[in-house]
Amino acid sequence: MTRYSRRIQKIGSSMIISLPVEWVKGNKIEKGDIIDLEINQDNSVSVLPPTEIIENISEVTIQVTESDKESLVNHIYGAYLLGFNIIKIKGRESISFDTRENIKNVTRNLMGLEIIDENSGGLTLQFLLDMGTLNAEKILRRMSSIIIGMQKDAFSILKNHEKNVQRIILSRDDEVDRQYFLLVRLIRSAMMEQKLLKKLNLTNIDILDYRIAANYLESMGDHIVDFADSISSCKNILLIELNDLESIIEDMHVKAISGFINRNRSDSIEVIKSYKVLDGLLNQIKEEYMRQENNPTDVTVKILNAIFSVDKAAKCLKDIADLVKPVVNVQKK
Repeated sequence: MTRYSRRIQKIGSSMIISLPVEWVKGNKIEKGDIIDLEINQDNSVSVLPPTEIIENISEVTIQVTESDKESLVNHIYGAYLLGFNIIKIKGRESISFDTRENIKNVTRNLMGLEIIDENSGGLTLQFLLDMGTLNAEKILRRMSSIIIGMQKDAFSILKNHEKNVQRIILSRDDEVDRQYFLLVRLIRSAMMEQKLLKKLNLTNIDILDYRIAANYLESMGDHIVDFADSISSCKNILLIELNDLESIIEDMHVKAISGFINRNRSDSIEVIKSYKVLDGLLNQIKEEYMRQENNPTDVTVKILNAIFSVDKAAKCLKDIADLVKPVVNVQKK
């Protein structure tokens, strides 16, 4: 952080200080521009650059290449995550029906992004949510809530042999991804716009931690999908041992998210202890099935895959708990 000192001058009834030249040039501020001043809780004053500077980069144009549809999808995701409010997609000629459908499918996966204009030469997408009304904590809690529901549905396959649960789990995983992309967009936008960062009431380190925690949750959703896929064909086997793990994982999940959001180190420690217990149980189950099968069958392989997926999901919770910093008491001499 660069620090500047300025002498206060008085003109009429106003108290005036000059702005650092480097800051003025770096933000391309000119005579007549309006800047924002914020009084912080510690009674310091923050000087924010004009909002027009942010708005100037809120539109991007993507050129359609019919031969490379995957690249187009990646460009749309990238523009969304980088915080562009308007994404214009243009073709050198008319855009094919298949490409249009592909674009529309991508749009459905990105929360707040809507098609506001469409013609033979292209489409215009616009982000319609107000970033100032979004809350990182609420989005993370929403992700967590959906994944807990996925956990319960996955274990219901073991308990009740319920049909069509896999489709429900996949649908919920898609919603987790939508929330994840929205949170990443919010974080990136906050890093570019100090005014939004202050509104979120998060430090730069907090923002980074939220990004990492959200990534772990998104990965956890994928592992639950893998778990459900592995056990879905084991309908005639009641895996009592795996059922016993459900309560442990749910307790880990609740404490990991609570500990992270509330910076509660005791919760995070409990999660880490629970993971050690869970890891021991998983190893016991794995060894038992390996002893029973001299020549592993397809079912045994699926069970082992299910154990692996449970372990991966639990590790995501442990990693979230590890983000909570230990409280260090500094004693003054």
